[in-house]
Formats: sequence, C-alpha cells, structure tokens
Amino acid sequence: MNGGHAPQKTGQDGPGVGSALHWLVRIVERAGLGGGDRPDVPASLPTPEAWRVVARAYGLSDAALATAVAEYFRLDVADLAAAETRATLVVPERMARRHHVFPLFEDDRHLIVATCDPTDVEAERALAFSTGRPALFQVAPPAVIQDAIDSRFSPEKAVETLLGTMESSDDAVKVVEEAGPEAITEDDAVATPVIKLTNLIIRDAINIGASDIHIEPGRKVGSVRYRVDGVLRKHMDLPMAGLNRVISRIKVLSRLDIADRLRPQDGKARVRVREHAYDLRVSTIPAAGAEKCVVRILDPSAARSLDDLDLPATELTRVRALLAHRDGIVVITGPTGSGKTTTLYGALRELADGKVNIMTVEDPIEYELPGITQTQVETKQGMTFASALRAMLRQDPDVILVGEIRDKETAITAAQAAMTGHLVLATVHANDAVSAVARLADLGLQFSTLAQTLRGAIAQRLLRRACPSCAEPVRGQPTPDERRLIERFGTEPVVRAVGCPECGFTGYRGRIPSAEVLVVNPRVQQAIEQRKGWAALTRVAVQGGMRPLHDVGLDWASRGRTTLVEVERVLGQSGADDDMVLAQGPPRVLVVDDDEDSRTMLRSILETDGCEVEEAGDGQEALDRLREDPDYNLVVLDLSMPGLSGRDVIDHIRGSVDTAALPVMIRTGTGNARLEVELLEAGADDYVDKSVEAPRFLARVHAVLRRALT
Repeated sequence: MNGGHAPQKTGQDGPGVGSALHWLVRIVERAGLGGGDRPDVPASLPTPEAWRVVARAYGLSDAALATAVAEYFRLDVADLAAAETRATLVVPERMARRHHVFPLFEDDRHLIVATCDPTDVEAERALAFSTGRPALFQVAPPAVIQDAIDSRFSPEKAVETLLGTMESSDDAVKVVEEAGPEAITEDDAVATPVIKLTNLIIRDAINIGASDIHIEPGRKVGSVRYRVDGVLRKHMDLPMAGLNRVISRIKVLSRLDIADRLRPQDGKARVRVREHAYDLRVSTIPAAGAEKCVVRILDPSAARSLDDLDLPATELTRVRALLAHRDGIVVITGPTGSGKTTTLYGALRELADGKVNIMTVEDPIEYELPGITQTQVETKQGMTFASALRAMLRQDPDVILVGEIRDKETAITAAQAAMTGHLVLATVHANDAVSAVARLADLGLQFSTLAQTLRGAIAQRLLRRACPSCAEPVRGQPTPDERRLIERFGTEPVVRAVGCPECGFTGYRGRIPSAEVLVVNPRVQQAIEQRKGWAALTRVAVQGGMRPLHDVGLDWASRGRTTLVEVERVLGQSGADDDMVLAQGPPRVLVVDDDEDSRTMLRSILETDGCEVEEAGDGQEALDRLREDPDYNLVVLDLSMPGLSGRDVIDHIRGSVDTAALPVMIRTGTGNARLEVELLEAGADDYVDKSVEAPRFLARVHAVLRRALT
C-alpha cells in the first residue's frame, strides 16, 4: 500500500485552501482535463459539493476525477470493495460522517482510510487521536464514500439512496397477467418503496443478463446476488426489514402465501421490462428464522436453433445423427443450469419442419415454440410427466419431449413410446453421457430394454467465454497457476482472463458448451445388454468417436475461447490424471510377441515403470488368456506372428464384449503410413515402431492408458 500523509499546497498556483478557486479546479486544469469556461467554485465550498460541481462542469466521471486527485497527491485510488471489516470497527460512525472518510485497512502502525479531500488536516489529526495511529489517505469519490458509510453503519439509508436512482417509468417493471397479453402497470409516482425496490432488483437482473436472483437473509443484513454466466455476483446488501418485505412482494407477484414462512413454496409470475415479457419461477425456503428466495428468469422468446448454440462441429454432427432416428430415446444429462433445456429446444426447432407432430410435457415451459404442442405439468391437478405422456400417445405424435425422467413410471412409459415408433427426447440427472445408462436402469428399465431403445446420450456443461474486449494473449513465461494446469491437462493456454467494465471485471462474457455425445452403436448396445460397467462402456464409447467433456473443454481453451482456469472450475480434474491411474493400482499389461527376447525387453521396460506384466508367445495364447481374465489395462501386440497375426488378434478382441474396450498398442518393424491408418481403423489405439527408444515407448503407453481412463 502506497498511501501517505496528505501534503499541503498553498499559494497562488497551488491547490491550497488559500486560493481564490477551489483546489479541485486547479488540479483538473493542471492535469489537462479542463475545457471550456472555468467554473466558479470558491475555495470555501466543502469538498463533496465542490467535487460534484467540478465533475459536472468539466464532464468528468467520478473515477476520472479521483484518479487525477490521487496522481497529484501521489496517493492510491481506494478500492472500497476490498475494505476489511475489522477496520470499520476502529472508526466511529460520527467521525466517519463528519470527516467524510471510510476506513479500509488497519494494522498495529497505520490506519488507511478513503477520503475525497487529501488536504483535510483536521480529519488526519482527529483519526490519529481517536485510533492511536497515524492515518494514511487513499482517494475515492464522495458518493462512493457516502454509499460505503451508509451500507456499513446504516443499511436502511443505502436503500433510500438506491431508490432515489430508480429511473423513469420507461424502464419500470410491469406485472403481466399470466393468461393474457395485457400489462398491469404500477404507478411509480405513488408506488411504495418496497415495490420500487423489488422492481429495481428485477430490472437490474434482466439488464445484466442474470439467470437467477438470490435473495439471502443474514443476521442483521441480507444480500441480493445475481447469477451471471453461471457464477454468483453480489449486487447489494439490504437490512433484514427491507429484505423481508422484498420477499413478501415477490411472493405476492407469484401468488404465494405471504403469511406462511415455515414451509417451502414455489410459484411463478410474468413481468414486462421495456415491452418485453419475462417469466419468473419463484422458490422460497425457510432459513435461519427468515426466508431465502430464488427467482429464475426465463425469456420465453429466447429459444435458439442448434446452429446458434456454438456446439463444436464434431459434437453437432453427432447430435444431428441422433435426431435422424425416427424412434428410440435420446437423453441429455447435466447439472441444473448447464443448458440441457436450451439444447433440447434447439433440437425441436430443427425437427419442426411442419411435417411431424411434436409434443412436449415440461415443468416449467421455458420457451414458447411455434408449431409445437407444449403441455405444462400440474401435479395438483393430476397432470404428471407419466400421465401427460400416456395421454400424448393417443395424439399421434412423431416426436415427444419429456422435460425430465424422474421416476419409474415415466421411464417405463417413455421406453414403451420409443418401442412403438416415437422419438423421445428427455433429460435425466447423471454426471456424464455414459452414466445415463445406469441412471435409467436405476429408475427401473431393464438393460435389455435400454439396449433396444436408447439411441444416444448427451452430457453438457457450460464454460464461460473469455471476454473478447479484455482477454490477454499468453506470452512469455506462464504463471505458476498456468504451469500447474499445463502439467495437469497437457494443453497450452492461449488467453488469460483480465476483466473490464464490459464483463463486470470478471474476465468472462457469455458461455460456450462443452458436450460429449454418446452414440449407441452395435458394440455399445451389446455392452449395455451385457451390463458392462462405466469404465468399459466409456472405453467402447470413446472408440466409437465420443470425445469426453474434458477433451472438448480443452479444445476450446486451445482455441482461445476460454481458459484452463475455467475448464478446471467447471469440469474439475481430468479423469486422465496419472493420479487416477495409480489409484486403481499398477496397470496390468499383456505383452504378445513370438520373439522371447522382445518380450523380455518389454517386460523389463514396463516393470521398471511400475506395470504388472504377463506374456503370451502367440496370438492364440493371448486370446486364451483374455477369455480367462479380460481385466487387463493394455495389450502390447506384435503385428507379425505365426498363426494368428496381430491384425487377427485385434479383430477377435474388438469382436468380444468382454474385451471390446481393451486398449491395444501395435508394434511392428515394417511399418508405413498406409499400414498405420489401416490398423488404427481396425481398432488399434496406437501404433509404434519396434526401433522406438524406451522413453518414447513409455510415453505412448502412458498416453494410451490415460485415454482409456478418460
């Protein structure tokens, strides 16, 4: 911290209090920021008032004027958002208001405070006398200091100040009757402060593109936070008296019981902001003697096509291949807020060509789609997912969207619909695409039914996009955090998130999807029917062309669309980490070669690396071993052997469900590019020349093992 004592400037040319004009005027003109007529600001005018006059006269923002003052006095510009709570306990409210200062930091030797007047010697002396330590100044605009003082010492005054900034009725929030298009307006001139404040919270959330509003109680002061691009941002603090009234107002809008604060409640409302309608989904829950309220903001007209979703080309092609089916089930998985419904609506828009009958059953209906029959779940009236789905089957549908398969009845009805010539699109709760199989089985579907009806699964997450206005290319040496992520993911970062006003100083603006698409081909179908576990199913799916979520996310990072930090935040550690390999015990490797010396050499290299190695002298012996015990992590296979060749062994391995996902590395001494392509297409996971050195061979082995565990 570079704060220091405020120097005193006096004389005709300095900005001291003895000058005819206020020192702020002279600082602005010395900085070259002045233009036009000089304002008449007497030196005796209090600094907060002079600040407003000077800023308005010269067309300066508060931030620009604060920077000019700080540069003149060689002080720092204060960051009040970083103020320490313990520092505010040192300075009494009366002193903070009298001298218009706000405490920022304190230690045993100094107290650092924000001020708009570094020439205020009286404030410096009073603070030193009161706290027993010298005060160091940093510069902040008076309005910012006043807001900080009100928020800390009198939150109710901050609310009054905030309400004073409510704009005219052009930006007001209007309540809309859910069943009709007409707006019911509120007269802002006679509106209560609670209505104005609630409107302001909703309006600001919509204006910055928030998906949710979180209104959270505290002991004396609660907070309002917005979820923007999947991350919560604090918007304001409210005294509990005001916060409780805001929640009551929202409950009135959504037709909930405001007298019942002891039970969770769910409701909905529709509002109009700048002539655009939005749906609000409201949920309240008791919390610490009060209530917490979460409002989901939905734009019914915001449905987008698949082309608008920014899906990677590979995944988009595979999704469209799933939609080409005319029967079966296609499910999409992911946590709340991962864009599942948006992707499904994009699929429906692509299928809605006017030649098919598309019907949906949802809770809630998030977007309005023309040409599609949409049904809202109403549990109290007996309209559940399962009952609505059964009724739809009598409406001759071609495509059915089920908002969520959450119980056995819905799962069985969906499977029956899929088996009778309907394409069923649905969401389920699972961690990834392959886990959707186990989830549907847990809900009561037989594995044989799943193998017959499941056409594919999509897992999706949303990564924040690096802000195009402030993203900084990575040049020179990476930071320690970047080095750690490079070592973990094996991908070089392209951009860094910096932060600017355009992105709310987060470094990110907008989101892009990371998706993995499981297509159920005959091998996957057979593995499902044989009840293979997650690891085996994943290996078969990857061999069938599925890119795991991490691979897609890292691809976005390598193209500069996001950062490795964001990939780690959303997707966590890669399943391909070596730590996971070690956690499952030493890899078991089967070495197949008709040459004993080669087998001995490979055993030595692999055992030195910590692998458990077994040997087979020819292809038939290898297949016999695999039939008895298929639980190997890797087969290292010689291409040219008497009897069964390496190519024949691959065909047998890939043709058996027990070994279909088993990684295979081919070794040959007579290789060429054409042969390599043929072997990889036949099912080999990697291809190495026998002359390759041991370190390179081990590196290729590690790569195959990591891919197998992804």
